[in-house]
Amino acid sequence: MKFLSKEQLINLHAIVIKRTGGISGLRDNGLLDSAINSPFQSFGGEELYPSIQAKAAKLGYSIIKNHPFLDGNKRIGILAMMVFLEVNGIELKCTDEEIVDLGLGVASGKYDTEYITKWIIDCSNR
Repeated sequence: MKFLSKEQLINLHAIVIKRTGGISGLRDNGLLDSAINSPFQSFGGEELYPSIQAKAAKLGYSIIKNHPFLDGNKRIGILAMMVFLEVNGIELKCTDEEIVDLGLGVASGKYDTEYITKWIIDCSNR
Protein backbone atom coordinates (compact mmCIF):
# COMPACT_ATOMS: atom_id res chain seq x y z
CA MET A 1 0.00 0.00 0.00
CA LYS A 2 1.22 3.47 -0.89
CA PHE A 3 0.82 6.39 1.51
CA LEU A 4 0.56 10.15 1.14
CA SER A 5 3.12 12.07 3.16
CA LYS A 6 2.48 15.27 5.04
CA GLU A 7 4.67 17.12 2.57
CA GLN A 8 2.68 15.73 -0.36
CA LEU A 9 -0.61 16.84 1.23
CA ILE A 10 0.73 20.32 1.91
CA ASN A 11 1.89 20.54 -1.71
CA LEU A 12 -1.49 19.30 -2.97
CA HIS A 13 -3.20 21.92 -0.84
CA ALA A 14 -1.00 24.66 -2.31
CA ILE A 15 -1.92 23.50 -5.82
CA VAL A 16 -5.65 23.42 -4.99
CA ILE A 17 -5.55 26.94 -3.55
CA LYS A 18 -3.54 28.28 -6.49
CA ARG A 19 -6.01 26.81 -9.00
CA THR A 20 -9.30 27.45 -7.21
CA GLY A 21 -8.60 30.37 -4.89
CA GLY A 22 -8.56 30.86 -1.17
CA ILE A 23 -6.05 31.27 1.62
CA SER A 24 -2.96 29.09 1.48
CA GLY A 25 -1.37 27.69 4.60
CA LEU A 26 -1.58 25.31 7.48
CA ARG A 27 -3.75 26.32 10.45
CA ASP A 28 -2.80 23.48 12.80
CA ASN A 29 0.12 21.12 12.25
CA GLY A 30 -1.10 18.65 14.90
CA LEU A 31 -4.55 18.36 13.33
CA LEU A 32 -2.97 17.54 9.96
CA ASP A 33 -0.78 14.88 11.61
CA SER A 34 -3.88 13.44 13.27
CA ALA A 35 -5.79 13.34 9.96
CA ILE A 36 -2.89 11.68 8.14
CA ASN A 37 -2.42 9.02 10.83
CA SER A 38 -6.07 8.28 11.65
CA PRO A 39 -6.62 5.81 8.75
CA PHE A 40 -3.85 3.62 10.15
CA GLN A 41 -5.11 3.26 13.72
CA SER A 42 -5.42 -0.15 15.30
CA PHE A 43 -6.85 -1.56 18.49
CA GLY A 44 -5.86 -4.88 20.00
CA GLY A 45 -3.71 -5.64 16.98
CA GLU A 46 -6.62 -5.13 14.57
CA GLU A 47 -6.72 -2.30 12.03
CA LEU A 48 -9.75 -0.07 12.53
CA TYR A 49 -9.79 0.70 8.78
CA PRO A 50 -8.52 -2.49 7.13
CA SER A 51 -9.29 -1.83 3.46
CA ILE A 52 -7.83 0.78 1.12
CA GLN A 53 -11.36 2.16 0.65
CA ALA A 54 -11.88 2.52 4.42
CA LYS A 55 -8.48 4.16 4.85
CA ALA A 56 -9.22 6.61 2.02
CA ALA A 57 -12.62 7.41 3.53
CA LYS A 58 -11.08 8.07 6.94
CA LEU A 59 -8.34 10.24 5.41
CA GLY A 60 -10.80 12.45 3.53
CA TYR A 61 -13.19 12.61 6.47
CA SER A 62 -10.44 13.49 8.95
CA ILE A 63 -9.01 16.29 6.84
CA ILE A 64 -12.44 17.83 6.32
CA LYS A 65 -13.49 17.52 9.97
CA ASN A 66 -10.11 18.39 11.57
CA HIS A 67 -9.88 21.54 9.46
CA PRO A 68 -6.04 21.67 9.54
CA PHE A 69 -5.68 24.21 6.71
CA LEU A 70 -6.65 27.88 6.70
CA ASP A 71 -8.97 27.33 3.71
CA GLY A 72 -9.96 24.61 1.26
CA ASN A 73 -10.32 21.76 3.74
CA LYS A 74 -13.24 20.16 1.89
CA ARG A 75 -11.40 20.42 -1.41
CA ILE A 76 -8.12 18.98 -0.10
CA GLY A 77 -9.92 16.31 1.93
CA ILE A 78 -11.72 14.99 -1.14
CA LEU A 79 -8.62 15.34 -3.33
CA ALA A 80 -6.42 13.55 -0.79
CA MET A 81 -8.94 10.71 -0.63
CA MET A 82 -9.07 10.42 -4.42
CA VAL A 83 -5.27 10.58 -4.86
CA PHE A 84 -4.78 7.96 -2.13
CA LEU A 85 -7.21 5.68 -3.95
CA GLU A 86 -5.59 6.28 -7.34
CA VAL A 87 -2.02 5.61 -6.19
CA ASN A 88 -3.34 2.37 -4.70
CA GLY A 89 -4.99 1.29 -7.95
CA ILE A 90 -8.61 2.27 -7.30
CA GLU A 91 -10.33 4.52 -9.82
CA LEU A 92 -13.55 6.31 -8.99
CA LYS A 93 -16.22 6.83 -11.61
CA CYS A 94 -18.37 9.65 -10.32
CA THR A 95 -19.63 13.05 -11.35
CA ASP A 96 -18.39 16.42 -10.16
CA GLU A 97 -21.77 16.92 -8.51
CA GLU A 98 -21.36 13.69 -6.52
CA ILE A 99 -17.93 14.79 -5.35
CA VAL A 100 -19.20 18.23 -4.28
CA ASP A 101 -22.14 16.62 -2.46
CA LEU A 102 -19.76 14.28 -0.64
CA GLY A 103 -17.48 17.10 0.55
CA LEU A 104 -20.37 19.31 1.65
CA GLY A 105 -22.12 16.35 3.28
CA VAL A 106 -19.07 15.46 5.36
CA ALA A 107 -18.58 19.08 6.44
CA SER A 108 -22.24 19.41 7.48
CA GLY A 109 -22.25 16.12 9.41
CA LYS A 110 -24.59 14.40 6.96
CA TYR A 111 -22.00 11.75 5.96
CA ASP A 112 -19.68 9.72 8.16
CA THR A 113 -16.71 7.48 7.39
CA GLU A 114 -18.90 4.41 6.86
CA TYR A 115 -21.00 6.26 4.31
CA ILE A 116 -17.89 7.45 2.46
CA THR A 117 -16.45 3.92 2.39
CA LYS A 118 -19.66 2.60 0.83
CA TRP A 119 -19.71 5.55 -1.61
CA ILE A 120 -16.13 4.73 -2.69
CA ILE A 121 -16.98 1.06 -3.22
CA ASP A 122 -20.10 1.96 -5.22
CA CYS A 123 -18.22 4.50 -7.39
CA SER A 124 -15.33 2.16 -8.07
CA ASN A 125 -17.66 -0.63 -9.21
CA ARG A 126 -19.55 1.39 -11.85
